[in-house]
Amino acid sequence: MFPRRGGSGSQGSDRFEYLQALVTEFQDTDSQEAKEQVLANLANFSYNPANYEHLRRLQVPDLFLDMLTEDQENLVEYGMGGLCNLCLDKVNKAYILQNRGVELVTGCLSSPREETVLSAITALMYLVTPAARSQITAPPVVECMVRFSLSENKRLSNLAEVFLQDYCSPEQLERARSLQEHSALGIPLPRD
Repeated sequence: MFPRRGGSGSQGSDRFEYLQALVTEFQDTDSQEAKEQVLANLANFSYNPANYEHLRRLQVPDLFLDMLTEDQENLVEYGMGGLCNLCLDKVNKAYILQNRGVELVTGCLSSPREETVLSAITALMYLVTPAARSQITAPPVVECMVRFSLSENKRLSNLAEVFLQDYCSPEQLERARSLQEHSALGIPLPRD
């Protein structure tokens, strides 16, 4: 494993080379623990806008998107966290939207991990554009958010409530709440 260097202290080519070494290590290692550690580091580096261009050159957004369908929950969680961090950038957002991002992120709403679900909800909010809004606020997603808003988990219920208030129409809410009252089906809540 490479020693961790500060994300803001490294400049220019040093930063790129360090990130490239992380990506190479992720691809080359057979150790599940090392993969998780490297992916967690990449997710942390994706929080810093100074790293966006380097991460795009290294195809890290694709790596994060690929992790969303993994069986190993740690990889999904770190991939979702990294993707959530990248969504605020307009170039990253456009790329994620063009590469099945909404579909993949929505799939993470059914994760048993609280952090994965919270990152997925946040990413969906960051990904809203006029073109993507209808997919992000599709009836199954709104119904899921209504269900999450009823959770005893305050972090989950509060974030779902923000999603419902800020991104859904009154008609969408009424329809989802009506269906919720008449159905026991739905996406399971993550474990606390």
